[in-house]
Amino acid sequence: MQPPRPVPQSLHFPQPSPLTSISPCQLLSCVGSFTIRLLQTSTFQNNSFVDTEGLGLLEDIELGSLDKHTWTIRFYQPWVRPALPRGDWDTIENMIKIYFSAGTAQEMLTTSTGRQSQPPYPFVAQCMAGCEVYPNRTSRAFAYVGYNGQDFLSFNMDNATWLLSQDTNLSQYVQAVLQNYTAFTELVEVLFNDTCVDDIEVLLHYGKAALERQEPPVATVFSRTPKPDQLLLVCRVTGFYPRPISVAWLQDGQEVPPGPALNTSAILPNADLTYQLRSILAVAPHDGHSYACRVRHRSLGTRSLLIPWGRCHPWGLGWGS
Repeated sequence: MQPPRPVPQSLHFPQPSPLTSISPCQLLSCVGSFTIRLLQTSTFQNNSFVDTEGLGLLEDIELGSLDKHTWTIRFYQPWVRPALPRGDWDTIENMIKIYFSAGTAQEMLTTSTGRQSQPPYPFVAQCMAGCEVYPNRTSRAFAYVGYNGQDFLSFNMDNATWLLSQDTNLSQYVQAVLQNYTAFTELVEVLFNDTCVDDIEVLLHYGKAALERQEPPVATVFSRTPKPDQLLLVCRVTGFYPRPISVAWLQDGQEVPPGPALNTSAILPNADLTYQLRSILAVAPHDGHSYACRVRHRSLGTRSLLIPWGRCHPWGLGWGS
């Protein structure tokens, strides 16, 4: 099998100028990190048809997607296109077209030196590449490949090698193909190692309002009785943004530690671009204790939201410390 054709030497990668009027500490808010991710999902129906979707995200904000018919970028946020010069977007789109027009994705997973490495159809291949920037302007780049929802390969940025996540004939073959695909390796290193900090700082500047958006949580507490000797206290928290949140149960004013009686769901998205979760505490009916659900979120500042269960409670309904 011939290796995919490399990116032409005349193709220049974008090098955005740093924003000298705004400090990196202001852009990164001095409190956390920001991650940009490029996602590719390819569904292979047979050896001649593949359906590919592409999406770019800054944290959980969708920046744009890939038009699979023209390999051009569809921008989802009005501030994304002005963040880079038109020539830089043209360069990125040219790289996308070269990557896909050469049929590299199909070749990697549909061509092999032996039948034992050919995957059964249909199957799904996923790729995620990106970088995380920290407040001190250091960064960590990453790239992963998945196969049918399972970890498949990962890229070691330190020595530019692909590592097996599962040891099979297929994964070994794809590892060898990707290792020889120097154009992809160089692309990942340039975009996510060399220009990651500058790229994210520019996007943080233009998308500042979207990234600083805050929606306070709304919490309700109710109970269920699945059987006579068990009472389930449910704290439903919804409508909050950004995603990070702390939800805890208090028994007589003391936080209930993790254990089999406490079950908190994953944080799930709402249709209005906010989030929700539920925390359920199993207790004995009429145990004589008082309970409250405590919610802490960035939008609440230093305060916490206390929602008691039952009529007898020492905190009152509403705000707590």
